[in-house]
Amino acid sequence: MELIQESWYFITHLNETLPVFISEHGNLIYVLLFAIIFVETGLVVMPFLPGDSLLFVAGSLAARADTGLSLGWLIALLIIAAILGDNVNYWVGRFFGDRVVKWRLFGRPLVRPQDLERTHAYFEKYGPRTIVIARFVPIVRTLAPFAAGVGHMDYRRSFTPYNVIGAVVWIVLLSVAGYLFGQHPFVQKHYETVILGIIGLSVLPMVIEFLRIRFGRGNSPAA
Repeated sequence: MELIQESWYFITHLNETLPVFISEHGNLIYVLLFAIIFVETGLVVMPFLPGDSLLFVAGSLAARADTGLSLGWLIALLIIAAILGDNVNYWVGRFFGDRVVKWRLFGRPLVRPQDLERTHAYFEKYGPRTIVIARFVPIVRTLAPFAAGVGHMDYRRSFTPYNVIGAVVWIVLLSVAGYLFGQHPFVQKHYETVILGIIGLSVLPMVIEFLRIRFGRGNSPAA
């Protein structure tokens, strides 16, 4: 239980914990960040990891001379992690399919059916572009490649190009945003608020879509 609490504190206070990790372990920070991005995008049962805030904080640390972080290496490695993660998730979905939804841990489903249904709704609306759009939507980001595998999306012509495009845009946009603005005095003073804002903006498309479907159904005439 203590390990879980420490891990949760680590991922929810990245602006505090990452600099400490860098000071204690140096370049192993690249391995840690690679692993977190890979796990969030590659394991369908780990959708709660803080991908967006992690990228922003990592980018902001790269702007600090005392960390030794290279923005170029950071972006390159995390793009690879994101691409590989989605690939693993795709093939897990392809081989295991809907059986994963039935897997349970401590009596609870590892993958919530409603989250998978929401992801399928994105595919219905956006098609393969969902792989790109999902990069900016927590939970859907993790489930989209899995759902693509379950649905046997064409791997070479549809999934792979959108996977690469989505990874590049997501990693570059948030990392560079952190690099440019993360050390600004206002951001430093209101770091938690800024991170919550990033998370809120990431979740906003999902909220809008939920409200649109909810009220759209409510206003539709009865059959």
